[in-house]
Amino acid sequence: MEHPDGSLKVNKSYTVLISLIVALGGFLLGFDSAVISGAVKGITTYFEMTEVMLGFAVGCVIFGAMAGNLLAGPMSERFGRKSVLIVVAALFTVSASWSALATGYTEFIIARIIGGVGIGGAILIAPIYIAEIAPPKLRGSLVSFNQLNIVIGISVAYFSNYFLVNIDGESWRWMLGVEAIPALIYFLALFTVPRSPRWLILKLNKIDRAQSIMAKIGGDRYAENTLAEIQQGIESKKSKGRISDLFKSKYATIMIIALGIAFFQQITGINAIFYYAPTIFEQAGGSTDSSFLQAIVVGLTNLVFTLVAIWLIDRLGRKPLLLIGTTCMTIALLMATFAFNNARYEFSQENINKISNLDTQSALASLEGQSFDGQNVLFQTIQPRLSEDQFLDFKRNQITNFIEINATLVLIAILLYVASFAISLGPVMWTLFSEIFPSKIKGIAISVVGFFNSLVSFSVTQVFPWELSNLGPTTTFGIYALLSLCAVLFVYKFVIETKGKSLEEVEQLLIRH
Repeated sequence: MEHPDGSLKVNKSYTVLISLIVALGGFLLGFDSAVISGAVKGITTYFEMTEVMLGFAVGCVIFGAMAGNLLAGPMSERFGRKSVLIVVAALFTVSASWSALATGYTEFIIARIIGGVGIGGAILIAPIYIAEIAPPKLRGSLVSFNQLNIVIGISVAYFSNYFLVNIDGESWRWMLGVEAIPALIYFLALFTVPRSPRWLILKLNKIDRAQSIMAKIGGDRYAENTLAEIQQGIESKKSKGRISDLFKSKYATIMIIALGIAFFQQITGINAIFYYAPTIFEQAGGSTDSSFLQAIVVGLTNLVFTLVAIWLIDRLGRKPLLLIGTTCMTIALLMATFAFNNARYEFSQENINKISNLDTQSALASLEGQSFDGQNVLFQTIQPRLSEDQFLDFKRNQITNFIEINATLVLIAILLYVASFAISLGPVMWTLFSEIFPSKIKGIAISVVGFFNSLVSFSVTQVFPWELSNLGPTTTFGIYALLSLCAVLFVYKFVIETKGKSLEEVEQLLIRH
């Protein structure tokens, strides 16, 4: 039942302000996720990384997020959503400062993992907090503020990298360290927001304090109605949720939806695109400067279409957005597959002379005039001619000198993919997670599902550099396209609509009695 909250418009600005402050955690999450894309070359050189080391250095932040996922839910149940978010802000501050100052590979990894713990907490608890304070008819839009801030953070990181890349010295340190400024602002701002009224009632039984907060959000009538709904469900929520509860048959529908969406949100490759955007555009033949500029366009596209999602999510609904978005993602990935599949590698004298290593130039001089239709054939031909270090350098840095590809089609495909993700799996997943879990199991469930989501993300980002070098971009994007098609089918069959329903109504709809 939707509350007749006639005074909601008067108090809407307060609810929006709270949501925006809490969602600043999303900004830090997005910034932290994308800023590493500009630092890849710098850290690879400074720490003398192999492909495996690079994959772990980029992906270890997700490894930390898994720990944050497991800790955040139970800790937020015990100490409150607000307290956990304050700790998260402190972790972001420490991580940004330390990773920028790191002088050893191990030290750098530890600093990145600390930031990952912050990511794991922010990505789970901020949506829960916002969902618990938001009136039903605004909940989808307000929870989406978190995703909006994620994409703003991604865009700002790409802009920051573009302007810092040519700084004299080790520019990667500036790229990573600048995050400490917004992290400190977030830490201080969180002290101004109230505690979650639902948490105050369910965990501390502070009814008067909770009712006061809800009255400030939506007026006295809204507060009375919401309080009655919460108290009506308290008896069934007195016992503490355990992991074993998640396997009970009555929660089967909820867990199928949650685990499925968590899987497809990451397995379709979104973090590979964000973490390695400049690398992908360089693979398509772009220069370093142009690839950083194109990464900015990716970030802005993500931002614009997240705004579109926020506008549509409470109008069109969750499931329609997921179906539209995953379908368009599939089309975009097929376009990228087609573009790279039709690429050729031309060994003209001019292209060979672009190689910075003279020994590599000499070793490949006999290939002048030849062309290759795919990376696999190319690599099989040149690998016997080069040393291990020369071959690694060729795959990472020199191959872009030889590629002939429809770079415009690659750019359009990536932009369409990002736009489609931004209106669907990006914001809708976290909105669904904040809605579908009953209060009794919400803390433990959101941690388990978030951990699973991070595990899939870590796997994707860990293997992506290897995939590009060994399978080639054609096969890599083809795999993602197939998985994206599977996502369309999953959404069509399993996901239900939660638009306009109170959290208690969603619970009654999904639980098998």
